[in-house]
Amino acid sequence: MTRIYLPGILAMAAIVVASNILVQFLFGQWLTWGAFTYPLAFLVTDVMNRVYGAQAARRVVLVGFVVGLVCSLIGTQIMGEYGPLVTWRIALGSGLAFLIAQLLDVAVFDRLRGGKWWRAPLVSTLLGSSLDTAIFFTIAFSATLSFIEPLNDVSWAGEVLPLLGAGPTAPLWVSLGLADWLVKLSLALVALVPFRYIVGRLNQKPHDFV
Repeated sequence: MTRIYLPGILAMAAIVVASNILVQFLFGQWLTWGAFTYPLAFLVTDVMNRVYGAQAARRVVLVGFVVGLVCSLIGTQIMGEYGPLVTWRIALGSGLAFLIAQLLDVAVFDRLRGGKWWRAPLVSTLLGSSLDTAIFFTIAFSATLSFIEPLNDVSWAGEVLPLLGAGPTAPLWVSLGLADWLVKLSLALVALVPFRYIVGRLNQKPHDFV
């Protein structure tokens, strides 16, 4: 049975590793390249859920969580120009956000699996992505949670600026989180195309789930 899940496990592991690397590189002012690869984890989870069921999806999520935890722990030991590549707050936020959001995605998808083919992946991904963004950016950068890692100075993230450079003023981390969330929402829509194609190929009966 594990062999059946192997493609999903490898895909999830590859996405998590790639995202942990690409998050180190900026894309514009508000995003990193990791923002474009990480949401694909929801696609993998949803495909596994549709084809093999919720239990298989949870197993793949667990693998992704473990791989992400290892990547974070390695990152805390690598020193960059401004300190460790990954702080403990980022590691904690990343791990909790991934695990809780992905498990929510699995639960919501399973609840909606009997509806139109697009409903379960779209709604579960939108809810999971929103929770993921809220948990990660709050834990990693909110000044109210500075007690998690007192020696980690994240005051730069609290600088009050116009939201996304044009809106009402808000802490910088809120703009970063909003930009990340908008990318996740956009990719949730785009991912419906590969979702239907991949599920159809795996089932060899593309219209069974319409």
